[in-house]
Amino acid sequence: MHIPLIFARDVIHGFKTIFPIPLGQAATWNPAIVERAARISAVEASSVGIRWTFSPMIDISRDPRWGRVAESFGEDTYLTSQLGAAMVRGYQTDNLANATSIAACLKHFAGYGASESGRDYNTTWIPEIQLRDVYLEPFRACAEAGAATIMCSFNDINGVPSTGNRHLNVDILRNEWNYDGLLVTDWASIAQLIPHGFSENLKDAAESAIKSQVGTDMMAFAYINHLKSLLDERKISMAEIDNAVRDVLRLKFRLGLFEKPYVFDSDSTYCEQFLNDAKEACIQSTILLKNNGILPLPTNKKVAVVGPLADNGVDQIGTWSFDGEANRCITPRAAIEEKFGKQNVIFEQGLTYSRDKKTDGISRVLQAASNADIVLFFAGEEAILSGEAKCRADISLPGAQTELLRRLKSAGKSVVFVVMAGRQLTISEEVELADAVLYQFHGGTMAGSALADIIVGEACPSGRLPVTMPRMVGQVPIYYNHKNTGRPAENIVMMDDIEVGAPQFSLGATSYHLDAGDGPLFPFGFGLSYTNFKYGDLQLSSTEIGMGDTLRATCEITNIGDIDAFETPQLYVCDCVASLCRPIRELKGFQKVKIPAGGSVTVSFEITSSDLAFYHEDMRKYAEPGIFKIWISPDSSTGIPFEFSLK
Repeated sequence: MHIPLIFARDVIHGFKTIFPIPLGQAATWNPAIVERAARISAVEASSVGIRWTFSPMIDISRDPRWGRVAESFGEDTYLTSQLGAAMVRGYQTDNLANATSIAACLKHFAGYGASESGRDYNTTWIPEIQLRDVYLEPFRACAEAGAATIMCSFNDINGVPSTGNRHLNVDILRNEWNYDGLLVTDWASIAQLIPHGFSENLKDAAESAIKSQVGTDMMAFAYINHLKSLLDERKISMAEIDNAVRDVLRLKFRLGLFEKPYVFDSDSTYCEQFLNDAKEACIQSTILLKNNGILPLPTNKKVAVVGPLADNGVDQIGTWSFDGEANRCITPRAAIEEKFGKQNVIFEQGLTYSRDKKTDGISRVLQAASNADIVLFFAGEEAILSGEAKCRADISLPGAQTELLRRLKSAGKSVVFVVMAGRQLTISEEVELADAVLYQFHGGTMAGSALADIIVGEACPSGRLPVTMPRMVGQVPIYYNHKNTGRPAENIVMMDDIEVGAPQFSLGATSYHLDAGDGPLFPFGFGLSYTNFKYGDLQLSSTEIGMGDTLRATCEITNIGDIDAFETPQLYVCDCVASLCRPIRELKGFQKVKIPAGGSVTVSFEITSSDLAFYHEDMRKYAEPGIFKIWISPDSSTGIPFEFSLK
């Protein structure tokens, strides 16, 4: 019947030209960067016949123990929705039949990021209001952006595995959202209905999946082995099979495969412009967490380049990069030697990999450091420590890396601490020890080149955290838009400050940890620059709006330094009193703007009543009249709130 094949691949953050991992792309807070990265990925992948990618992953990820936080856009629903839609546009363009377009696949539907204890494949228990408000909204937004396919998640939601979940896949996805794209299982997830305890055998599992309108069975072989007998036994109908077939054929028609089933183009990878774009993405993703004035460095300094991530192309690529090539990567060592000259760079790895616990190399690092003006310490995680099935109960810096930093500081050396990792790590001690801290979620092919430009000041860091960074693992899951509780944290007394023999109930009895306090190490949205910005007073077009009206919020931001730089103003709101307790802040807008040294930019945001809506117990989404707080601020923990009312 001349039905063409479709070739699929995990093209997650690049095909050959590898961009920052999705969490790193989220740190750019720049949808244009994300869209461009996906466009380049699609051009490279389609040139060798790949027309379907299992990306983007738009699971809300509030637990850094979960390895797949690396594949996510972070903890926030709004940011994930915006960046996910940008990635869909980049993959698919406005014409899926274009020869360089590839079908996007939204994953994992749904709630996978809420897996208990941060363990992959684990169960989730999510009240439906929270499911709709937090976890489903990015899927709805990206489906509206035209995503061609969606993938079921591995987890069960409230006892029903996603692959057999009619309420999720039929009631919500098909009937409420009118989604007509292809729903595909994750790897063998139909078969996994059996160990879940949801299906007795593979035949029973196949029946549950087809009745949940799952169109394609990936690697469980449940459909090919059992649909015919289920049909003969009248347990399923031909119409259910036809619906699944129709979804597959519709995808192939939309991709233009019936007209052009073959690829004749030559390989289009590693173009100079692609590499330049990957470098820019990496620059904009790198977050400056601390700087005592040591950065940027003049290139006439003698530097010691040390640490397990200093010259390791494999690990800087990051997780889920099957087709990336380490020998095409520019490592930090190579890029820094080019900036400073080889004669001014002393390289001593010290630790051969991030988990290395052997300390015999530390003496060599200390010797190298003694002959240098500054130490550049490249630490973090190997790529294999994040991604699918790479969950960690302890998310501190692995191996002897912290001990190496301690020894460097005890020797009196100034240290620029550069973290390259697949998740946010608990690095309170390391931040305290270091003179400057740069954080880069695995940056891909051009990671070293981007870091070198930032270190010498040829580029200014502008990345912002798309996740909250905890002080210690006991704080997780941790996220900025939590509820206030009836006893918000105040009168905080730390454990070591408690008087011996103190009477009970003497510490204020509010919501915090005795050993960690209330706040994170760094809040969502945080990131420093080589310059400083001053935010003017927020101006509102009105202090009162009605249902359906639009409120405009503006703020003048001035670059009070002497370096041109990007700033990322963020719009937050809080519903002060509602029929359901609401988060203390919710992101509702952001912009990434370049402001020249000494210059000012006025940013403007619009808010409507629909932006203030939330789901209620009747599963309807609407806004309630009342008083709202509003901020335009550089992160989720600062800024002065103003008020307006919705009538």
